Amino acid sequence: MANPQIETVSTGADKAKLAVAGLLVVGAVVAFYLLGKQDMWVRVVALLVLLAMAVGTFFTSESGKQLIAFGQDSVKEVKKVVWPTRKEAGQMTLYVFAFVVVMALFLWLTDKTLEWVLYDLILGWKR
Repeated sequence: MANPQIETVSTGADKAKLAVAGLLVVGAVVAFYLLGKQDMWVRVVALLVLLAMAVGTFFTSESGKQLIAFGQDSVKEVKKVVWPTRKEAGQMTLYVFAFVVVMALFLWLTDKTLEWVLYDLILGWKR
């Protein structure tokens, strides 16, 4: 059995970028609480600026670039999908509802039949 490949951060620069991004996130939260005596808008601006810097740093790393490429590939694939028309979607919904009703009736009938066989015929219990 083959072991799946595990992708890791390959270079020291990428590791540093990810570490800086993590420190910026922690710094954003710490700054928000250290600025507790300031107006709320100052605290929120500081939080958002530091978080934006963390996101920007992350997206310059190899992991961030791979995430962006994955998102772009996903958008391309979604554009290839042939979506059903409104009429087709409505018809399929009705088919599903009809199947659910038929299955519910079948299961109810099966349950009642087994109940009758077990309790009335085999055990002889009368309700």
